[in-house]
Amino acid sequence: MTRKGYHCAYDTHYHIVFPVKYHKALLSDGVTKALKEISKGFEDRFELYIDQIGCDENHIHILASFHPKYSIGQFVRLYKSITARQIFLKFPELKKDLWGGEFWTDGYYVATVGERGNWSIVERYVKNQGEQDASNLCLW
Repeated sequence: MTRKGYHCAYDTHYHIVFPVKYHKALLSDGVTKALKEISKGFEDRFELYIDQIGCDENHIHILASFHPKYSIGQFVRLYKSITARQIFLKFPELKKDLWGGEFWTDGYYVATVGERGNWSIVERYVKNQGEQDASNLCLW
């Protein structure tokens, strides 16, 4: 879907993945649900559109679109900092498993996704994260 800013129109989509610090298996159903709730607030505040979120035990997949005024690195830093702060407030017991006060690793993976090409495949892949189905093991 083409979105409009004040001085531009854009149709950018990204598949972004980042793991929990030390690859700890901390993304339980409760934490995953909280991440999805926290992510809903990004649209109104920052023009960051989270189209789909999928979590495995130790990493998160995000299908997102955002205004070109943000770089991918800015989006990742913003998302990681806000979600980490909120997750630690809701689940303070997680701090015992993660020393140093960080929830996410420093790195991330990103790929562009085209609406006319591989969008539906990547969306299904992200949505089905955490399910034990052999058909979910690869993107293509």
